Amino acid sequence: MKLSDFSYKLPSTSIAQRPLDARDSSRMLILNRQTQSFEDSTFRTLPEQLRGDELIVVNNARVIPARLLGKRVGTRAETPGRNSRVQREFLSSEIEVFLTRQISADEWEALVRPGKKMQLGERVIFGDGELSAEVIGRGEYGLRRLRLTSKGDVREAIDRLGHIPLPPYIARSDDTEDREHYQTIFADRPGAVAAPTAGLHFSPAILDCIKQRGVEMTAITLDVGLGTFQPIHEEEIEEHKIHTERYEISESSASAINKARCEGRPILAVGTTVVRTLEAAAARAASRNGDLVVEPGAAEADIFIKPGHNFRVVNQLITNFHLPESTLLVLVSAFAGRELILRAYNHAVEAGYRFYSYGDCMLIR
Repeated sequence: MKLSDFSYKLPSTSIAQRPLDARDSSRMLILNRQTQSFEDSTFRTLPEQLRGDELIVVNNARVIPARLLGKRVGTRAETPGRNSRVQREFLSSEIEVFLTRQISADEWEALVRPGKKMQLGERVIFGDGELSAEVIGRGEYGLRRLRLTSKGDVREAIDRLGHIPLPPYIARSDDTEDREHYQTIFADRPGAVAAPTAGLHFSPAILDCIKQRGVEMTAITLDVGLGTFQPIHEEEIEEHKIHTERYEISESSASAINKARCEGRPILAVGTTVVRTLEAAAARAASRNGDLVVEPGAAEADIFIKPGHNFRVVNQLITNFHLPESTLLVLVSAFAGRELILRAYNHAVEAGYRFYSYGDCMLIR
């Protein structure tokens, strides 16, 4: 299929720059795949939209403050004094480090800007020097491999000195409120560099209403990576190489998912990250010729879900509105049909829905 088949026109004024005051006050467009129709609603009606026997699966990944601003450190030799030759550190231009993936306890993959200044062996310090990074390797797409060291705990230093990595279409700097607003209420597994945004709409009050309906909930973890913003460059989408993201499904969650699937109950995924995790896990289980729909454990999701995909697990979806010509728009088109999705998106634009991470959502069933 052509990349241009997944395009639509969106005015910049439709892109939400800040969250609403109340998480659950967003609008919700309800899509019915069987009747090929949609209707306007609000997220607060979600509990009454449910039958009561669904299994809702959420992503509990927590966004880390992955954007660090520091100073490059170099060395220059001075004329030897009476006692010895000395080295003096000096600071130069500001360097931005965007942590994209943790490789080991002290090593990270990162984007560094400006990258040309940061060669192997170069160092950056953050804050008053309590955190530093050394370039120890190069990767694809301009990525660098960094070794982070700290006077104390590295994670604590990142949390204190880092900035929340808001998506590039949010045209402002992050502020203190984003540390709370750009996290779901389920977030308890640090490691993501972007939020699983469909979960941002859930509030404690909505959860209470859902549980009162008898609906079961479980959580998986997918560390949303930088690849979620990676554009498709190929005109034929089948030629696009999808990014990989680490996921983990616990024994209890796998058991709940397998049980619901066996009983024929609806499995409602909260977000494309959950869809990607469950479908990747199902493909992995099928390749092993096992009896389980999904297997517990940790693995890498490298599945590109596009029209024609056979969904093994998910049959309902809550999702935000996605960028034109993106892998996420391709995914929801695979789930609901490209024509229905594009009609719904065009309606949402005309009806004044708010788009992208801090925007409104859709319920597809």
